[in-house]
Amino acid sequence: MARFIGEFEARLDAKGRFLLPSGFRKQIPEADAPFVLNRGFEKCLSLYTQESWAPLFEKLSQLNDFDPQVRQFKRYFLNGATQVELDTAGRLLLPKNLMEYAGLDKDIVLVSAIDKIEIWDKAKYQEFFDNFSPESFSDLAKEVMVGKKPAE
Repeated sequence: MARFIGEFEARLDAKGRFLLPSGFRKQIPEADAPFVLNRGFEKCLSLYTQESWAPLFEKLSQLNDFDPQVRQFKRYFLNGATQVELDTAGRLLLPKNLMEYAGLDKDIVLVSAIDKIEIWDKAKYQEFFDNFSPESFSDLAKEVMVGKKPAE
């Protein structure tokens, strides 16, 4: 399964296409096209290889549709999910509805999220980090990686 590492900037053209950075292209198995593009949990997009999307989709398909929360989650999570492919120039075309959701206009940042690539508006991505202190990151790391709440 593809495991991504790295952070790369790109620029959208007038049609909503961008060149997938070679740093990520080198990490993608040749047989893993097309991709699945989906809304992220924050105001970003998530780009999955087929290999990383398949088990997630399988897990979703096994959830109980008689549970209203399951139906609600599926609708929201799968809303806008679409297959995209690299063109002959190595570009991906982003659907307009997904670009609007993530507020993508021109300058974007592609970021490793282990089994997927997140696509952010550059200014929003920078704002995310500008509003997060090193101390907050340290507390979050302790809580997530060790399971202990920071002292209050």
